[in-house]
Amino acid sequence: MTSETIRIGTRSSALALWQAEFVQNHLNDLGYATEIVPISSEGDLNLTQPIYQMGLTGVFTKTLDAALLTKQIDIAVHSMKDVPTQLAEGIVPYAVLQRGDHRDVLVLNPKKEQSLKIGTGSLRRKAQWLRKNPNYQVENLRGNIQRRIQKLEESTWEGAIFAQAGLERMNMDGHQLVNLDYMIPAPAQGALLIVGLKEQLEKFEGVTNLNHSDTALCTSVERDFLKTLEGGCSSPVGAYAFVDKDTLCFKGGLYSLNGQEAIEVEREIPLSQAAQIGCDLAQEIRNNGGIELLKAIQDEKDH
Repeated sequence: MTSETIRIGTRSSALALWQAEFVQNHLNDLGYATEIVPISSEGDLNLTQPIYQMGLTGVFTKTLDAALLTKQIDIAVHSMKDVPTQLAEGIVPYAVLQRGDHRDVLVLNPKKEQSLKIGTGSLRRKAQWLRKNPNYQVENLRGNIQRRIQKLEESTWEGAIFAQAGLERMNMDGHQLVNLDYMIPAPAQGALLIVGLKEQLEKFEGVTNLNHSDTALCTSVERDFLKTLEGGCSSPVGAYAFVDKDTLCFKGGLYSLNGQEAIEVEREIPLSQAAQIGCDLAQEIRNNGGIELLKAIQDEKDH
């Protein structure tokens, strides 16, 4: 057990700080001294451009990667759905914490607008919403949770789509919500990931005590699915897995930007065979029209 203070790197948004403090409290309970080091990311600074137009993966994580590699921090805490499926060279997962609520919800505008407009910055949410509600217009919505709620309240939209876990963590689930149970969430939505330098893993091995094995397995399957489909946050891909006794239940989908096309898979697999299933089911989608759909998505975004 290291006697050094563990420097916890985090983005500087309120939700990211909540996540870092959550990890800090767990590490303090294990007897570690800790310090939180907030760092601003490009994704936080640019609040007008949709993420998929920013032309890079890890828009929320690369600043923390740099801080790890230059040893300004010892570990970094991420909302796992923001983390690229390929980690930066020399950086490895230390722990995946038990997942919070995985669902997407519609936060209704308190002004009770009925404009056939909703807000979201996610292509995945937009595609699945339009699949169910093709007569709606979807407006781009970026920023931290507080800013997005404020923008919703100032808008003429009927509502905006949020992750339930984020609302709960910010104590903002008092709004009028509609559960969007039909939506397949982003891979690893609701889970927190702690990463650090591979060379320092032994030194900070106490952090691995925070790992939740079921969540680690499920998010690994979801991220394998995403990686094999070759979709980053710039493709409308949903994936969700959960453990039920000795079975892993998985649901995943790839959607056209307007939601009219969808290729979905759903499977129950014995846990003993679960490790490869994300890759296998993504390959199934690719072979079932997914390669063509991915190309059409890219062509549409390029124009």
